[in-house]
Amino acid sequence: MPGIPVIAIDGPSGSGKGVVAERVAKALGFHLLDSGALYRVLGLAAHLKNLNLEQDQALAELARTLDIGFGENGPDSVSLDGRDVSLDIRSALGSDMASRVGAIPAAREALFERQLLFRQAPGLVADGRDMGTFVFPDAVVKIFLTASVEERAKRRYKQLIAKGIDAILPALLRDLKERDARDSERAVSPLQPAPDATILDTTEMSEETVVARVLELVKAGLPNL
Repeated sequence: MPGIPVIAIDGPSGSGKGVVAERVAKALGFHLLDSGALYRVLGLAAHLKNLNLEQDQALAELARTLDIGFGENGPDSVSLDGRDVSLDIRSALGSDMASRVGAIPAAREALFERQLLFRQAPGLVADGRDMGTFVFPDAVVKIFLTASVEERAKRRYKQLIAKGIDAILPALLRDLKERDARDSERAVSPLQPAPDATILDTTEMSEETVVARVLELVKAGLPNL
């Protein structure tokens, strides 16, 4: 499916890439891949099954056979084995487990094929950490969103509270720093911008401004859109 355009939006946790990707996909009429949700569901499933994360092949098999559903109980809903886990995967546990399973090569390889299936006409906006570097290296537009860790912690805190999930700001800040280190230092697909990506520091930018800037970059990369 190389002829189907992909917009890759990567960045660390709390950079705003999920919301931005969703809005950009809606504006373009493109499909959306929230790759982080796949890793969060895998991490949650491994936790529920008390799976030892050192059992690479067992984790890979779990990743290949996961019964994941998107949008079954609402536009942003995610289900595991028919049960709505939308709030569970957005918890601190969900974030931590996603980062841990994401550092395991066998798990990443198993989820790789599932991610490729999201590339469907008329196009795809892919949100994650290695969309432009590993999963869709031929993406026509590559964007790397970032922000200070303090600002990202504040954003994540507001998101969790708005969803009714208990959160403590200092703990979120600590967890983000630990996750940044894990994601950036892992051996496979480390968190880093693609050489040809446009880097946007969103620390002082509003959501509206970021979305407008990303759409400008998309129109420049896809002038016939």
